[in-house]
This record gives sequence, C-alpha cells and structure tokens, in this order.
Amino acid sequence: MKVNQGKWDRIVRVVLGIVLLYLPLGGVVAGTLGIVLGIVGVVLFVTGLVGFCPLYALLKFSTKKA
Repeated sequence: MKVNQGKWDRIVRVVLGIVLLYLPLGGVVAGTLGIVLGIVGVVLFVTGLVGFCPLYALLKFSTKKA
C-alpha cells in the first residue's frame, strides 16, 4: 500500500470518522442509519490512520503532494 492521502485529507477523515462513530455509539442515531453511519465512520477513521484509500487507488487519484 502506497500512501495516497495528504495531511489535511487524513485529518478530515479521522475527525469525521470519530464524529460518525460517536453518533450510533452515543445513542444519537439508532437503527439502520446508525449502523450505516458507524460503518462509514470506521472506514473513514481507518483509511485516515493508514493514509491509503482504495477508491483513490482505483481512480488513480492522490491528495498527497509529490
């Protein structure tokens, strides 16, 4: 895996992932929407920590400066 995310992209993903994870775990959103938000939150959080986005790789896109 080659890092394909820039610094700001990673920061935004981690913060947004934490927020989306809090919504279902904190009881703010429940049901199917809570599950979907939780899954999206996990994906954003993990890709932000790792610095690699499979969708970016598929589209041959990168936010990392050369």
